[in-house]
Amino acid sequence: MSKTVEFYFDLGSPASYLAWTQLPALCAQHGATLVYRPMLLGGVFQATGNASPAMIPAKGRYMFTDLDRYARRYGVPFGMPAGFPVNTLTLMRGVIGMQLRSPAQFDALLAALFRGLWEQQRNLSDAATLAATLSLAGFDPAAFQALAVDGEVKAELKRVTEEAVARGVFGAPTCFVGGEMFFGQDRLDFVEEALSR
Repeated sequence: MSKTVEFYFDLGSPASYLAWTQLPALCAQHGATLVYRPMLLGGVFQATGNASPAMIPAKGRYMFTDLDRYARRYGVPFGMPAGFPVNTLTLMRGVIGMQLRSPAQFDALLAALFRGLWEQQRNLSDAATLAATLSLAGFDPAAFQALAVDGEVKAELKRVTEEAVARGVFGAPTCFVGGEMFFGQDRLDFVEEALSR
């Protein structure tokens, strides 16, 4: 039986970025399928009463130090984007819209946006910066914006976000292997254990 890792994420979550840098190789190593589940973290927080650790100054300072440690361990670039925290509503609609309408381009779009935020530290909630980032990666900014205002796309992002909450998700990233839930990019060793069973 083939194994699947469901990856609930939001581009504005630095821990989602770090998990994204590791999960494709981890899944490939174990012959598992990685299923991307774009969700709106703000919607999850609203539904669950949770909040970003950055809202608590001492916890936020520690979290960013810890994320830096993991980035060094993984050997990946990492820095906080201008304008953090980033409003990701348009971004996540565009991402899930691409997944719905042009799935062959989804991985390239995800890479451009994750790298734009967390490697190039761009404020992608700024329309001009987002348009420039998309253009550099070979995407049409107008087509992306059209996806972000499409009614079916909006409904799909809402549906996946509600599905996440119904499954017990309270933050990002969250992975599921079968019925088991694993929260946080610092739990990927448990994801790997579940794939090894």
